[in-house]
Amino acid sequence: MQVLPQQVTEFLSEAAPFDNLSVRKIEDLASHIEILYLNEDNVDELISAESKALYLILSGAFAVEDSSHGQRNVSEGDYFNFANAMEYEDTPLLVSVEEAGLVYRLPLTAFKKVLSEPAIESFFRATIEDSIENQAVYESNSMWLYKPLQDVIHGDPVTADEMLPLRETAEIMSQHGVSSVLILSQGKLAGIVTDRDLRNRAMAKGLDYATPVREIMTAEPAMLTQHRTLFDAMALMGERNIHHVPIVDRNTREPLGMLTATDIIRLQRSNVLFIISELSKASSLYELTELSWQLPHYFSSHARRPGDFDIAGKVLSQATDIMTRKLIAFYEIDHGKAPANWCWLVYGSQAREDQTLGSDQDNGLLLEERPTPEQQTWFKGMADYVCNGLNKCGIRLCEGNIMASNPNLRMSLQDAVDEAKGWIEQPTPEAVLQFNIFLDARPVAGDYGLFRKLQAARAPMFSQSIFLAALARATNDMSVPLSLFHKFVYEKKADSDDAIDLKKRAIAIINNLARLYALANKITVPNTVHRLASLPSGGGISRKDANNLRDIWLFLGRLRWRHQLSNSVTDNNVQMGQLSSIEKHQLKAAFKAIDRAQQAAISRFSGGVR
Repeated sequence: MQVLPQQVTEFLSEAAPFDNLSVRKIEDLASHIEILYLNEDNVDELISAESKALYLILSGAFAVEDSSHGQRNVSEGDYFNFANAMEYEDTPLLVSVEEAGLVYRLPLTAFKKVLSEPAIESFFRATIEDSIENQAVYESNSMWLYKPLQDVIHGDPVTADEMLPLRETAEIMSQHGVSSVLILSQGKLAGIVTDRDLRNRAMAKGLDYATPVREIMTAEPAMLTQHRTLFDAMALMGERNIHHVPIVDRNTREPLGMLTATDIIRLQRSNVLFIISELSKASSLYELTELSWQLPHYFSSHARRPGDFDIAGKVLSQATDIMTRKLIAFYEIDHGKAPANWCWLVYGSQAREDQTLGSDQDNGLLLEERPTPEQQTWFKGMADYVCNGLNKCGIRLCEGNIMASNPNLRMSLQDAVDEAKGWIEQPTPEAVLQFNIFLDARPVAGDYGLFRKLQAARAPMFSQSIFLAALARATNDMSVPLSLFHKFVYEKKADSDDAIDLKKRAIAIINNLARLYALANKITVPNTVHRLASLPSGGGISRKDANNLRDIWLFLGRLRWRHQLSNSVTDNNVQMGQLSSIEKHQLKAAFKAIDRAQQAAISRFSGGVR
């Protein structure tokens, strides 16, 4: 039956994606809408199998079959038959009523009039393609920080052999118009020379221009591989107080190019990283503490655009890394160098570089050998000092005691390998919950070679089918907050009655899925976005699905960071009432996609056995 336009105008002005339209276009659209009350007795009469109209549910719950993907459940706020209306499909429309309710019907001609609007077309196209329409991911002014270095270095690297005379080296730099040159030894990167080196180490000291350039080069310079990001380069430059970073091939270590501070200034549109360099300059625990407590205020003041939220977790994790290294250095000043070889590891969110303002500590110590009583005393002192220092800096102590101050988390390399063997042999559900966090690990101080040895020993074990099946089943035990008919299910004990814990109900599931596929493919990087990007073709999940999970992860991260900063809280209970109409649609679509990914993982790794 026809309804008065005024009865639906207000509804459409708040319903995604039509809330993007002008008032005039919304009023025109409303004039064409019909409202239907559907129940079991009249559904076949009111809904034609050949219908090409678009339907929007105001209330009720229905099972619809409107595409080649089969039947699906829909409820309040959902659309159906859009694939037919957009002529992506020509599928008979079948509707079954589970709970009677009201439905808006928009005729095809009226729908096509607004379909020319980019926001309308992209919304329904994304829904058809099972992807999250997250255009801001690509338009954000801060997303440049996620760019791999291989995408921002251009041309062949400017190089010189280590035996080349200073004069000829300077001529090469002048010819190419660069302020630095990479020094090679047998084709491999051996050092770096800058124009400042030529002034201070050669000209100022009166060196003969025939002197080999290796005499003034900085040997074994800090470097990054081509798959690291601009953010990584900026953090490294800030911490080391350097202005040139060689980019090398991850496997061969052959130089690919050079990134300079000038390059970054030219590329960046805003810089949210000054706090990194300030932390690196701290000379005492007091200074470090004073600076660290500026971080929440810093994020509140500077995180404005969606892309700022995308890197906030990485910024905080890098800051925590630096605080950790500074605290270790302070301890060594007072107690001398470590009595044995060691590596400080971080787990969980810090390892994945997705910390939030509510994240606690998760860390441990990896030792080359089992320590003697005297060595254990030294390492206990360092662990206690660092963990308590981080707590003073706002990174709270772990309630589960997953910290290096726990003697059980200060173990030798061999003990860590044996522990992993135990996980593999008995991957019970309880055990999976306990060791899951240790599967996301990253070294931040000490001998990184120890960690690489641990990873090399564990990778074959972690890719065993029985272990992966246990992880898949554990991931499937977590469910997205949607009812059978895809209505939001809210937290029972939250402060608000319309809140959803996005970390527990969605982000953690994606982290688990990314970890699962990464372990299956022996990928050792802990970062969720990097894991999904590194999965090879034929790695058990399609590139489209992996990219969709990445976009969902970024979208969810934006929502929880905005929630924390806007409400000055540290929880992850995002209120649905604070989301826009399109964000609610995106969130529901995200939950559905995560649920499908869980089912696919169970089928892939556990043969469908839950």
